[in-house]
Amino acid sequence: MATDATPKFQNPDFRPVPQPPDFHPEIAVSTTHDGLHFWQFMIAGSIAGSVEHMAMFPVDTIKTRMQALGSCPIKSASVRQALGSILKTEGPAGLYRGIGAMALGAGPAHAVYFSVYEVCKKYFSGGNPNNPVAHAVSGVCATVASDAVFTPMDVVKQRLQLSDSPYKGVLDCVKRVLREEGFGAFYASYRTTVLMNAPFTAVHFATYEAAKRGLMEVSPESVNDERWVVHATAGAAAGALAAVVTTPLDVVKTQLQCQGVCGCDRFTSSSIGDVIQTIVKKDGYRGLMRGWIPRMLFHAPAAAICWSTYEASKAFFQELNNQGESGRVT
Repeated sequence: MATDATPKFQNPDFRPVPQPPDFHPEIAVSTTHDGLHFWQFMIAGSIAGSVEHMAMFPVDTIKTRMQALGSCPIKSASVRQALGSILKTEGPAGLYRGIGAMALGAGPAHAVYFSVYEVCKKYFSGGNPNNPVAHAVSGVCATVASDAVFTPMDVVKQRLQLSDSPYKGVLDCVKRVLREEGFGAFYASYRTTVLMNAPFTAVHFATYEAAKRGLMEVSPESVNDERWVVHATAGAAAGALAAVVTTPLDVVKTQLQCQGVCGCDRFTSSSIGDVIQTIVKKDGYRGLMRGWIPRMLFHAPAAAICWSTYEASKAFFQELNNQGESGRVT
């Protein structure tokens, strides 16, 4: 007669790991990608960030022009007018001014961004991969670290994106900013960037993880086969919501990064309050929402591209690691 032999193989040194009440192993298996090395997270994030920003760069240029138009030559108030003005005066190439700075900054910054996020998510989740608070906190930690890497190149990018930019290219901009304004100019907007990206990332990651889980629960039969459509849809929803919520701080960031260039105002300090007062005085409160449409049009597809690329890269490395482990089994 067969008996249960399980107790014979139980090791008293092994203690069960306590799980939160809302922890569902059948969902957790499909929503996490365990077994990746830190450098693999960095590579996956670098690829995702580069693809995202390169694909959506023209929209980012339109947004920058609209947000800096308080003093700059282009006096457009809509996406169509801004696009038409750029194409008429500079041609299609005008939409890609500053893309070299983006190429130099996006890869390293996103490598830091996603790797820090994954490490923090594992640390703060407490064994529950569906913890929205852990996702939000991890996103904030990730953005503080990545912004320190990306902000200098973002300054260069935005200055090159302006109409009639006085800089010949990335290197010329870096040299002139260092010579004329000092190293601090590259980080004049860092505090504003962090204050903007912290809530942006918190909303973004929490929305993405929640939307992804919700979409997967709609079709439980495909829970073990996360398709790119799920990541793209969840990413688009997260990107759009986070973009609209944080537009006012993005306008402040653009003003600080472009100050003194192309006729834009120069501020005596990097105080967010002073910049907001200047914007409201010149353009009313609606000035704080300038560029929200192209910003949303940028972040919705950009997030979809970024997340689907990132998850695909992670899946590739996971499969690679599994094959390596299988090859070592004798």
